[in-house]
Amino acid sequence: MQNTPQYPRYDIQQTYQWNYENAPAPVELEPPAVPGSWSFCGLPVPSPLGIPAGPLLNGAWVLYYASLGFDVLTYKTVRSSARACYPLPNLQPVQTISLQGGEQRISSTETMQGSWAVSFGMPSAAPDVWRSDIEQTRKHLPADKILSVSVVGSLQSGWSLEDLADDYALCAKWAIESGADCIETNFSCPNVCTRDGQLYQQPEAAALVASRVKQVTGSIPYLIKIGHLPDPTQAREFLQAVRPFASGIVMTNSVAATVMDSEQNLLFGGEQRGICGAATKAASLHQLRIFADLISELPDEADRPQLISCGGISSADDVKQFLAAGAQATHLATAAMCDPLIACQIRQVLAESEDLFV
Repeated sequence: MQNTPQYPRYDIQQTYQWNYENAPAPVELEPPAVPGSWSFCGLPVPSPLGIPAGPLLNGAWVLYYASLGFDVLTYKTVRSSARACYPLPNLQPVQTISLQGGEQRISSTETMQGSWAVSFGMPSAAPDVWRSDIEQTRKHLPADKILSVSVVGSLQSGWSLEDLADDYALCAKWAIESGADCIETNFSCPNVCTRDGQLYQQPEAAALVASRVKQVTGSIPYLIKIGHLPDPTQAREFLQAVRPFASGIVMTNSVAATVMDSEQNLLFGGEQRGICGAATKAASLHQLRIFADLISELPDEADRPQLISCGGISSADDVKQFLAAGAQATHLATAAMCDPLIACQIRQVLAESEDLFV
């Protein structure tokens, strides 16, 4: 759409705090209705379109993207204590072909070409700030929109796994008390090296944390976000560990890689960063199919978590492809941050489509 530039977006040249404090106001739009009957982990919803944890820094960003045609809005990951963001760059455009995992190094670029390295470190406002903000956000969010809140435990020196699980559960409890419709626990963050960022690779630990969180979520949908898990055996082990507790599994939270500049210098201190955007689409789709196949093999009476896809989705065709592969919903982050009108564009195509997978 030719008027796209008038719609504000996240400014990657500014700090996280600046973007937090300068969120745009909701806009007056009438996004096209999407045909069909849709649900999100048991909750009715107008479309399969949502925003995963990441772009929606606070309630103002939630309300902005809700006005742009997204129906499931995930409040960016919060903690039981305040945590500062990593220094700039937080979003570094990269030049790369499709990533499958295991790539040694990829090159940064000055212009966005569809993918970027993400380096925030899961910052969080203090609990009294985000709890109040979530409460006000739910009050102002239209009734047919779903507010999901992403939470993460904050590992402290000397803590046991049980302590970490309790911290996850505490954040979930606070989010529910503030009005969250769903809870999502972040079991994957490639930009941190501690246990809280790698739980999806530890099935037994993931099960313990998930069981503790489930105790506080009760009947409220509980989702788990995971990282790149392309091995079917590892995927099966993780699914078996968490499916008694999870209403849904959200994937894929980026593909990790090391980034270098034009002079071959390593960025981010040589540590890996999660790559998000178009370069991760094939890996995300492959992982979705693995999990969909595993779920299809379960006995009829087994717990069957829904699959929520994110990672490289940027068009109506992508949405159709992921839905057909087994996703219940499709969430956009990079594409939505680069083009705020992307949901309206996708909804228009879906509204005119004769082959929409419902």
